[in-house]
Amino acid sequence: MSRTTIGLTPSLYQYILDVSLREHPVLQCLRKATARHARSSMQISPDQGQFMALLARLMGARKVVEVGVFTGYSALAVALALPDNGTLIACDINDDYTSIARRYWQEAGVLHKVSLHLAPAAITLQRLLDDGQQGTVDLAFIDADKEAYDTYYELILRLLRPGGLVMIDNVLRQGAVAGPPSDSTATAAIQRLNAKLHTDRRIHLSMVPIGDGLTLALKV
Repeated sequence: MSRTTIGLTPSLYQYILDVSLREHPVLQCLRKATARHARSSMQISPDQGQFMALLARLMGARKVVEVGVFTGYSALAVALALPDNGTLIACDINDDYTSIARRYWQEAGVLHKVSLHLAPAAITLQRLLDDGQQGTVDLAFIDADKEAYDTYYELILRLLRPGGLVMIDNVLRQGAVAGPPSDSTATAAIQRLNAKLHTDRRIHLSMVPIGDGLTLALKV
């Protein structure tokens, strides 16, 4: 037993991967390819991807929204967990990044599950609401420009069904959120959002110290 969450040394983290990670071969190939990318730090860790896929399975998710695709690792992890007629609505603005994603989605046999929207995510989310999709989404993931997280959160909360879950990435900002109000606009935005969610009675809340911190907000 432990009264606090233990810290992870490199050897302990490797042990977790060794005895827990069951990474699909295409996910592994995509992760290795992304490691050579100039923006490789934008990719989530493989244990986080597996955790998110497990949540999708636990919820029986059929309709998912992702804000921030990059090279598609998180989308692929979740799409593999969806039923064959499931849908993942992927929002991004970068065709170069997502062209990599599409290649690996195709290789993994999940391309038919992914609906990619290359437009500002707030516009795409609002269009979904305008199309009458309020309350129809099971699961969502936010991992994009931090200054707009609150906007994405509010739009996604309207799209989620009661009992739907939104996962919010990078909520620890490498520990910077625990300091004073930050000069970084991105970190300051996360600090404000974390404080807001703490008192938001529209959700049940848990912040999980996986990756760079993942907030789970379950819509009441």
